[in-house]
Amino acid sequence: MRTILALIALMISGYSAGSDCVVLLHGLARSASAMETMEQALTDAGYFTVNVDYPSRQHAVEQLAPMAIAPALAKCRAEHSPAIHFVTHSMGGILLRQYTKDHQIAELGRVVMMGPPNQGSQVVDNLKDVPGFEAFNGPAGMQLGTGEQDLPRQLGPVTFELGIIAGTRSINLLLSNYLPNPDDGKVSLENTKVAGMCALVSVNVSHPFLMKRQKVISQVLHFLQYGKFSGDNAAHFVCPAQLTSTLARNVPDYIPK
Repeated sequence: MRTILALIALMISGYSAGSDCVVLLHGLARSASAMETMEQALTDAGYFTVNVDYPSRQHAVEQLAPMAIAPALAKCRAEHSPAIHFVTHSMGGILLRQYTKDHQIAELGRVVMMGPPNQGSQVVDNLKDVPGFEAFNGPAGMQLGTGEQDLPRQLGPVTFELGIIAGTRSINLLLSNYLPNPDDGKVSLENTKVAGMCALVSVNVSHPFLMKRQKVISQVLHFLQYGKFSGDNAAHFVCPAQLTSTLARNVPDYIPK
């Protein structure tokens, strides 16, 4: 598999990633090790990568976002990266939305979110009062419901170039009972969407494996290069962030078809 990923990276290496930086943000109850396969593929493609490890179960999102992202930005800037991209899994995308609500990232490039609960998850709605749920998922996990008072619904439209990869396969039939189909076992496809997104593609992959599967990694690399996903299954939208993006202007035919 490593050989295949390296070949994919070589195929797209014609894009001038140069010293562009990619920050990787894992999801709830995970660690940086969950993003290592993705990190290696991005490194092979020529990006400088910062794979963040943060204590996802110990604090609320408002505290986790600057804790995780500010040091990562400092590392990218120390490398004089002309653009800083983000690749996030699950709650990692919510951290980025929270951070950009409160802070401007002047060098912010493209963002790919894998399985983000951008409208929350009905799993949290149904299980948050179950004994042990909060103890396992922490304060941040309790914030990820679908209600108007829950954090994902309060963050507003995104203002950056965003591509979303949504899983449509579940290996957790119990949790899928709480979710509208299609879903990935943690988040429904519908709830990954957010106003301002530039592209959406669904993949037959379950939530825990989105950041490890070759078909997902290939789409991540493609979006970082071109600002759109590949294949007939991809949906694209002319989004405000893409219309004004310096990266987009430097890539011929960037406006999604």
